[in-house]
Amino acid sequence: MTMSACPACDAAPYAQEIAGRKSADGDIILSLPGIHCAGCIGTVERSLKATKGVQDARVNLSRKRVTITAKGMQADPLIDVLAQAGYEAHALDAPMLSTVDADAKGRMLLIRLGVAGFAMMNVMLFSVAVWSGAALATQQMFHWLSALIAVPALFFSAQVFFQNAWVALRVGRLNMDVPISLAIILAAGLSVYETSIGGEAVYFDAALSLTFFLLIGRYLDHRTRIAARSAAQELSALASPNALRLNGDIHETVPLTELQVGDLIRVLVGMRVPVDGEITNGTSDTDRSFLTGESLPVRVQQGSVIAAGEVNLTGPFTLKVSQVGEDTTLARMARLVENAEGARNKYTALADRAAQIYAPAVHLLALITFLGWLFLSSDVGLALNIAISVLIITCPCALGLAVPAVMTTATGRLFRRGLLVKNGTALERLAEVDAVVFDKTGTLTEGHAKIDTDAMDAISLSVLAALARASHHPVSRAIAAALPASILPAELTDVTEHSGKGIAAKWKGQTIRLGRDDWVGATSSPAIRIGDTLAVPLTFSETLRDGAADAVKRLQERGIPVYIFSGDTEDAVAGLARKLGVMQARARMQPNDKLNEIKAMSDTGAKVLMIGDGLNDTAALAQAYASISPASALDASRAASDIVLLGRSLAEIPNAIATAKSARKRVIENFSIAAGYNFIAVPVAILGYASPLAAAIAMSASSITVLLNALRVR
Repeated sequence: MTMSACPACDAAPYAQEIAGRKSADGDIILSLPGIHCAGCIGTVERSLKATKGVQDARVNLSRKRVTITAKGMQADPLIDVLAQAGYEAHALDAPMLSTVDADAKGRMLLIRLGVAGFAMMNVMLFSVAVWSGAALATQQMFHWLSALIAVPALFFSAQVFFQNAWVALRVGRLNMDVPISLAIILAAGLSVYETSIGGEAVYFDAALSLTFFLLIGRYLDHRTRIAARSAAQELSALASPNALRLNGDIHETVPLTELQVGDLIRVLVGMRVPVDGEITNGTSDTDRSFLTGESLPVRVQQGSVIAAGEVNLTGPFTLKVSQVGEDTTLARMARLVENAEGARNKYTALADRAAQIYAPAVHLLALITFLGWLFLSSDVGLALNIAISVLIITCPCALGLAVPAVMTTATGRLFRRGLLVKNGTALERLAEVDAVVFDKTGTLTEGHAKIDTDAMDAISLSVLAALARASHHPVSRAIAAALPASILPAELTDVTEHSGKGIAAKWKGQTIRLGRDDWVGATSSPAIRIGDTLAVPLTFSETLRDGAADAVKRLQERGIPVYIFSGDTEDAVAGLARKLGVMQARARMQPNDKLNEIKAMSDTGAKVLMIGDGLNDTAALAQAYASISPASALDASRAASDIVLLGRSLAEIPNAIATAKSARKRVIENFSIAAGYNFIAVPVAILGYASPLAAAIAMSASSITVLLNALRVR
């Protein structure tokens, strides 16, 4: 097999075979972790639409993705277009993502809510006519019209409660939906019976209003949970579906499922490494920042061990497969996330836990009321009517709204301050955190280095600018972006990029180089050398994210200890820790290290808030008691977190904790309101002083009171 000196030439014959992934309809989906505003949307869409072959491009800012319609094109060229426009992009596996993008349940809940509300308003109009004095045939007609509207509407809208109640009853247990379903069925059934015999005790409006208010609570709760998509599936979407296997001198594109340990595969420039393995031929630099948090590319060569998920930057290499399928680093991370998510999801809302006691008590109370009135009056109709009133008046509507109403109000307040809450119990947990762990690169810092130009003269800066702008290496691009725009680049000739070493050129008859220390002749990388002068190492420093110092200071002032967990070097982590006044910082941590440390802290009773942005943080984010990711984080990290920081400033994190504490207080108040309501209303219903309609009105009043109290979070 012959090796090409040019990485691009080496990759060309096979690039179209293995690049990018397409959805079933031919669209290409790319993740854009760096977009954050309408300006970004416009730039991305214009850049892509100006590319030959692209028919359309649509950016989804909330999901940080762009969907591209381009016949016959693959993802890699489009990723390069976006890189030139200044945006980082990653190919996503559209079939994998399609399993988590739909929200059919939310849409159906909203439809059921709309039907219940429409029916309730119309039946109430008929009820007003009856209350106004309609009698005999007119009253009977309005009752039948109400039945024709209410019965089908209840059958459709209340299915949510009926189905959940039936599932519980089939296995011999009770939940909140059992008394709800029983109250709706009995109220509607008794009303139909009364209508058929010409009676006056018709309560279709009560049954519909009960269903309507309960569906509001169910939908609010659903909306706070739906954004928490599986981070494990997001991680799987990052995995390459195919590999370029070597069979003698022949290259063949095969699915990952066909790879075996010991196979040789070719990893081209720009590809994400599909499996774990050891390099047998070639040298390159890889980007493993999403896996380890290292801020600079890592040099790899023959004998280097590579993990699935790393991105090949500068040169093609041959990899001997050591781990495939579920044994790869990326797959193990996905399993860690799934396990952590499953463990954390066992944390349920207070209202759900209360159901274990509340539901049986309600049924027992209604049964005792029925038997008591039947014994005292010998009137089955009267006893059943009072029992229904008890069921309706004790219906856990206020209890069901106590948590979601507050959480929805609180999440709305945080959203206006640049924080998107994704998990239904996130604020409840956030209010209890007593330790905060920050990732470094991309979280406490901006994720890109700034070059120190103080020690360089104008000529050196001019030459450096010219070399950096002529190179496609990510470090060179970072240097070019960090240099002041006022620096005019020198005029160069014979520009040559040397794979894995750097870039060289001629300037005024002198050979100039920018690259690795051993190639340039310096003591550290990267460095620049002009002619025979001494090589000058370039010094980088990271820029603190806006509000980082303020957030750390305010958290510590409130007695909350702050930690830094990073995969970066000891020097980089220690320097940042000193700058922020953080006493507890750890460097060179692998994803398992972060996960295990979070577990260890949790085992000692700590309730940890984890804040991170990379793949190396994903399992720790899912394991932590509560978690936050910046909007610039990878999709998998955002999916694993409870809250996404939409703005740039970390100063909102202490505010989020304060809002969470306020929300917890309102939840407790709402439970008190619900309990107080039942303490007063239940005896009234048991004594027969509340009809089913009056019970529904009382129940609605308690629900509205809970909603108004929730608004105080604002």
